[in-house]
Amino acid sequence: MIKLNAKRFHSINFILWVYFLVFAVFILLLTWVFQMALLRVFYSREAEYDLDSIGIQVSERMRYFMKAEAAFSGSANGAESVASEIDLYIDAIQSEHPEVKIFIFDGEGTLLYPNSGDQASPSQEAPNKETLKNVLECEQTERGDVRVRLSDDYYAYAARLDGGDTDSAATDSARYLYISYSMQLANSAFGTMQWELILISVIVIFLALFISALLSSRLTKPLHRITQAAQRMAKGDFTVNFKGEYAYAEIDALAETLDYAKEEIGKSDELQREVLANVTHDLKTPLTMIKAYASMIQEISGTDPAKREKHTQVIIDESDRLTALINDVLNLSKIRSGMDTLKVREFDLSEVVETVLERFGYLTETQGYVIERRIDAGLCTEADIEKVEQVVYNLIGNAVSYTGEDKKITVALYAEGEKIRFTVTDTGKGIAPEERETIWDRYYRSTDTHKRPVKGTGLGLSIVKTILVKHGFAYGVESEVGYGSTFWVQFPLTERAN
Repeated sequence: MIKLNAKRFHSINFILWVYFLVFAVFILLLTWVFQMALLRVFYSREAEYDLDSIGIQVSERMRYFMKAEAAFSGSANGAESVASEIDLYIDAIQSEHPEVKIFIFDGEGTLLYPNSGDQASPSQEAPNKETLKNVLECEQTERGDVRVRLSDDYYAYAARLDGGDTDSAATDSARYLYISYSMQLANSAFGTMQWELILISVIVIFLALFISALLSSRLTKPLHRITQAAQRMAKGDFTVNFKGEYAYAEIDALAETLDYAKEEIGKSDELQREVLANVTHDLKTPLTMIKAYASMIQEISGTDPAKREKHTQVIIDESDRLTALINDVLNLSKIRSGMDTLKVREFDLSEVVETVLERFGYLTETQGYVIERRIDAGLCTEADIEKVEQVVYNLIGNAVSYTGEDKKITVALYAEGEKIRFTVTDTGKGIAPEERETIWDRYYRSTDTHKRPVKGTGLGLSIVKTILVKHGFAYGVESEVGYGSTFWVQFPLTERAN
C-alpha cells in the first residue's frame, strides 16, 4: 500500500496537479501584492497630491476672502456678501470633491465655518481644539501649510489664513483653515476588491485543479496505452501495436521507437528459437552417432581391428564436432555478453595468418584442396591476437566449406594505405544479394546445399562479425552468383616488421 502511494506521488497526474496549483498560487500572490501594496501606495499618494492641491487652492481663496472681509468690516452688507461668497465657494469645492470637508477656526479654536445654522450637525465631522492644535504643530511644508495622516481613513490639511506664523500665539483675529480628506470610500473599495480577489482565488484554484486533471489525463492516457502494450510485449506478445493517433509529437516518436524495438526483439526472439532448435539438433546428431558406433564396436567390430578403427574414428570425429559446437556457442555468448574482454596489443598479423594456414595443411595433403597464398610479410596491427586468429580461422574454414569443385581457395594479406586488407576468396556458387546481410546472423543456413569436407557449426560468421564489431574493424563480402565470394577485413596498420 505504501509503495502504491509513493508511486502515485511520482505520477505525471500528481506532478501536473502540483505544478498547476503552484503556478495558480504564485499568480494569485503576485496579484495580492500588486493590489494590496502597490495600489494602496498609489492611491495614498494620489490622495496626498489631491489634498495638497485642494488645500493650496482653498487657502489662497480663503485668504482673499479674509482680506475682503477685513475691508468690509464697517459694512454689514459687505460682510454678509463676503460670507455668502465663502459659503458658495466652499459648497462648490465639497460638491466637486465629496471626500473633502472644509472648516475654518479662529485663534481660540472656535469653529467659524460651518456654524450650527449652516449644517445640522457640523460638530460630528469638525475636529476638536486638541486635534487642531496637534495638526498645526506638525511639520510644515515649504508654503507654511501642514498635511498629516491622522489614520487609515483620514488625512488632514491645515493653514493659517491671515498670513501669520502657526508657531506664534493665537489672537482673536487669527483664522485657520482645516480640510479633512476621507479615505473611507477608497478603503471600502479596497475591501470590496479583497473579497472579490478571495472569490477569484478560490475560482482560479478550482480551475487549476480541473485543468490539471484534464491535461494530465489527456497526456497520460496514451502513456498508459503504451505501457500496457509494453507489458504485453514483455510477456512475449509481439503482435502489439504501439502506433496510434496521439496528440503529441514526442509520444508519437516514442511509439515509433517502441514499434521498432518490438520488431527487433521479435526478430531476435525468433532467431534465438531457431538457433536453439538448430543447436539442439546438431548436439543430438553427434551424440546419436557416438552412441550408435559405440554400440557397433561393442556388438559387431570388437574383434575386427579394421572395423573397430573405422568406428572409433567416427566417434572421435563426432566428438570433435560436438566439442567445436559447444566451444563456438560459449565463445559467442561470452563475446556478446561482454564477459570476454579484449586484450589489445601489437603483433605481426602476417605470422598469425601463416600459422592458421598451416592448420589447414592436411586438406591439401589428403583431400586435394588448393590454397593460394598472397601474403606480404611483416604487416603489424594492434588488436586481440587470439580473437583475430579466430576470425582468420573461421573465414578460411567457411571458404573451405563452400568453395567449388576445383577446391581452390585464395588467401591474401597486403597493405592498403594506412590499413591492412585481409581477403579469403572461394570459387563456390556465390551468395544472392538478398542473403548477403543474413549470412552474418547466428546459425544462418544457406538455401543452397553444399558438401562440407570441413564440418562447421553454423556460428563461424556470427563469431567473426561479433569480434570485428567489438574491435571496430570494417568487414564485408563481395560475391557474384555462380563465380564465388570474397570475404574481407580491414585491420589498422601500425608498422612493418623488419
